[in-house]
Amino acid sequence: MSGIGNILAGIFVVMGAGFALIAAIGILRLPDFYTRIHAASKAGTVGSVLALLALAIVSDESAEVLRAIAAIVFFFLTAPISAHLLGRAAYTAGYRMWEGSVRNEMQELKETGRVASAPSTETPS
Repeated sequence: MSGIGNILAGIFVVMGAGFALIAAIGILRLPDFYTRIHAASKAGTVGSVLALLALAIVSDESAEVLRAIAAIVFFFLTAPISAHLLGRAAYTAGYRMWEGSVRNEMQELKETGRVASAPSTETPS
């Protein structure tokens, strides 16, 4: 079983490295901040999870396996939330979307009044 586990872990490491490479290329090549966040959060998370799965497969100690599984859960819980918050903060700060973007749902929500505007930086008098 050790040989099959090593082969499977090797496949997971190569796939994880491939996803990390895709994330890096996406960060360099995509046109605006919002699409770059998407590339980093999606492909980067999958690449990290695959590498952690490979670690869990080849590890002999149950404590290491448990830590790898905990890290996987942590990645899946925090990556989408942090990407959403970064995108929201960038939109609130005024970062423009790429001209070729098809739809701006935040603008639509702002126009209907279902989204709170950015907090004022003025001091009360």
